[in-house]
Amino acid sequence: MMTQEAAELSSLKSQLQDLEVPLFAVVKENLGKELDCFKKYFTGKVYVDQKRNFYGPQERWMFLSVFLRIGVWRNLWRAYRRGFRGNLRGEGLVLGGVFVIGPGDQGILLEHREKEFGDKVNMLAVLRTLQFFFFFAAQLAFR
Repeated sequence: MMTQEAAELSSLKSQLQDLEVPLFAVVKENLGKELDCFKKYFTGKVYVDQKRNFYGPQERWMFLSVFLRIGVWRNLWRAYRRGFRGNLRGEGLVLGGVFVIGPGDQGILLEHREKEFGDKVNMLAVLRTLQFFFFFAAQLAFR
């Protein structure tokens, strides 16, 4: 499901380029050709965080409850129908997220942490956050 969200974020590339916003991914491991497969869907720069520093001081995991949650099965089915395939290699129980980080000391402008696998960020929220930030920054520059 990670590849589906990567493809959706990459679909925003032209809008991000218009705003001069780079697109980055941080992944926790690179097993076999997994990273090459991911890069087919993601148009930004990809970093492998082998020490998992980016995943925070406390990683968020989804244990056996993954098999009991209807939302996870629904998300898996949605990704499968759209042609996105995963694998069962590696450590796949760590939940991910999407962050929109402002320049300099701006910090995090938008934060989406997965609650369950396949819980995707709202792409419209990503665009609106960026557009609002740049509109607001432009207004301050004219004062």
